[in-house]
Amino acid sequence: MTTTRKHYTPTFKAELVQELLHEEQTLNQIASKHGVHPTQLRRWRDAAITAMPEAFDEEDRFAKRLELLTDSYEKKLKDLYAEIGQLSVELNWLKKTVSAIASYW
Repeated sequence: MTTTRKHYTPTFKAELVQELLHEEQTLNQIASKHGVHPTQLRRWRDAAITAMPEAFDEEDRFAKRLELLTDSYEKKLKDLYAEIGQLSVELNWLKKTVSAIASYW
């Protein structure tokens, strides 16, 4: 017999973690009040605490995103210039071929 898994929204998880961090009730009290297993609450709390330093490091995240965008832009620009070069070579070859054929006739 299969049981359906419960899916919780990130907002609900955040609210429960905030309740845990206020420490007004025990973990077990919060778990029974909201119908969530205590182990799951511990996991959410640990995940939130682990991710917390990243929330305060916006400058580093911005710099990393900017670097990724710059790298992507430079790669695309390089690819486009390579394509322009290839098309120029093909166009020159076609011009020579057409002129050679035209002079042959």
